Amino acid sequence: MPLSLTLSPLLRRGEREFAPVATMLRSGRAHSTDRCRILLPYTSGGVFQSALKMKRTRLNTLLNCLVLLSLLAPLTGCVTSRSTEKKARAERAQAVAGTRATYCSAPRTADKRVDVDRLIAQLTELHANTYSFCIHGYSTDWDDLKLILPRAREKGIRIWGSLVPPSESPPRTRMFAEPFRLDYERWAVEFAKLSLQETNLVAWSIDDFTHNLAKTYTPAYVKQMLDASRQINPKLAFVPCCYFPTIKPAFVSNYCSLIDGILFPYRHESVKADLKDPSLVESEVKQIKALVGPSFPVVLDIYATAHSRLGATTPEYVEQAMIAGHRAADGVMIYCHQDPEKNAEKYQIIKRLFGQWAGEGSSK
Repeated sequence: MPLSLTLSPLLRRGEREFAPVATMLRSGRAHSTDRCRILLPYTSGGVFQSALKMKRTRLNTLLNCLVLLSLLAPLTGCVTSRSTEKKARAERAQAVAGTRATYCSAPRTADKRVDVDRLIAQLTELHANTYSFCIHGYSTDWDDLKLILPRAREKGIRIWGSLVPPSESPPRTRMFAEPFRLDYERWAVEFAKLSLQETNLVAWSIDDFTHNLAKTYTPAYVKQMLDASRQINPKLAFVPCCYFPTIKPAFVSNYCSLIDGILFPYRHESVKADLKDPSLVESEVKQIKALVGPSFPVVLDIYATAHSRLGATTPEYVEQAMIAGHRAADGVMIYCHQDPEKNAEKYQIIKRLFGQWAGEGSSK
């Protein structure tokens, strides 16, 4: 649209708002002119009138400029705000891109606290650049997250904090995510505060997010939750767990402008749910990317640990799914962190592939 057409309504509005000022100034100039006609000789008065007319023209021009600037200022603020948010969103996406991660199942000491030394040693050996810590199993998990963060930062490892939804909380399960339980707005604020202290806390997530949309995670609630977090740290990403059957145009329209990525657990659900066939990994990731857009991060979540209903996976399945996910997705996360002795074969596959990808210098 031409600038003249865009600004015309603004100028008309400005003329109305500044009319009293202009009237007052014109009134003041009239009095000055009359006074000059009385006090000055004819020839001097003519020169003075000419000069006064020139100044009046300049004053009108100045007034128009002031009107225009006063009306454009709010618009400039909107543009700046959008630009700032776009930059912050890009930074959140960058923090998620290239994820090589394991999830949950940290090694523990005899008193059930996280064995931070062993965890960091294993993540380093695996060439993982990210670890997602699940706050759910023990009442001390929130405290243990604060112990993990500085040690992980020393090794260049990014951390996600992961929560459980109402469907994985009492009365259905034994434990709440402590200490803030189902107050997800409070969790959002506390993660944001912690991420300012520990800058390798780059993201947080909610498990089974799409199983809890109707009753808990409405768009309005998610917006409120994330607005509270981003007022504290706009760089902290939110990447919830979203299943294939729910990632449809309506979900994308309602949620993808709010969240910063999708953690996608592959379960062959475009045909029939199972953990036997990894052949549809690329197809399903590409279908999701077609909906959310090429720049929206999708991190593939691969079951290395058995699912309660769909059963266990084989080492071959994990390897093939990881390779396909590396080609199609923006990162790969392993569900769950594997014990190097109890699950040695899968552990070695993860180590080998993460090591290869780390050598490439990117997720692709």
